[in-house]
Amino acid sequence: MAAACCTPDRDGSAQPTSTWHAGRPRPALVPDSALIPVRGGMFLMGSQDHLAYPLDLEGPVREVHVADFSISAATVTVAEWAEFVGSGNYVTDAERYGDSLVFAGSLPASDASPVVPATPWWRVVAGATWRRPAGPDSAVDAVRDLSDHPVTHVSRRDAKAYCRWRSVALPSEEQWEYASRGGLVQKPFPWGETEDLDRMNTWRGEFPGARSDAVLTSPARSYAPNAFGLYNCTGNVWEWTTGTFDASRRDFRAVTRGGSHLCHESYCRRYRNSARSGASEDTSSSHTGFRVCSRPDLP
Repeated sequence: MAAACCTPDRDGSAQPTSTWHAGRPRPALVPDSALIPVRGGMFLMGSQDHLAYPLDLEGPVREVHVADFSISAATVTVAEWAEFVGSGNYVTDAERYGDSLVFAGSLPASDASPVVPATPWWRVVAGATWRRPAGPDSAVDAVRDLSDHPVTHVSRRDAKAYCRWRSVALPSEEQWEYASRGGLVQKPFPWGETEDLDRMNTWRGEFPGARSDAVLTSPARSYAPNAFGLYNCTGNVWEWTTGTFDASRRDFRAVTRGGSHLCHESYCRRYRNSARSGASEDTSSSHTGFRVCSRPDLP
């Protein structure tokens, strides 16, 4: 895996993942109650303020129009993902490759998994999957212990498979940012101007050293929602979108949004509405998940 700032990049060559077992019925559409209707409109996308990373192409600030759509209030949870897997024995990219990225601070002290050299707080852990987010030697069982947390160790290809099963879609970058802003204009956070660590799950203490609380995700509906009713748009887990990082420079990595529980202003201040990161669509890690939105081709 090659190194990157927020998530090292797998960029492998595994075959496309399976979807669901033939003969198993697809579920009905996601109930209307699970998706929040968002009235579209014109908004100012991006940022050029002092917090922005110009090389991430957060700017220039530009007017963008978004049509009406609906989006999930929270990221897909472990329980929801388990239902999908159980419907047809879906196999994730992490399971196919046999490993996934885990933050070193989440691992047992005895773990000797390979370190990613440029970002040594990441380990390539054999057997780490959505079920065992801190690897097979950890006592953490996601289905038992984290059922209401965001599912992690899912690649964008995995997320797309879930969306096909649920007859929904991943949000575009435009949809994601519009919804995250909650109607606010050019504010860095879903609630406004001021960074408030009590409103999101981000790193506490000096990164990547010791911190005062557990290195884990929070439940998908933690903290107060924004004005549109969306939870945890910043912090907790990065969220896959349909975006391409920078096609003009032939950087075709998939775009993630929102930052994670590992973000900290001393190293990565990407827990903001306009912030972007990227990874190959087969990359999986312990701090990346996704939320879903409506499909324009369905009523």
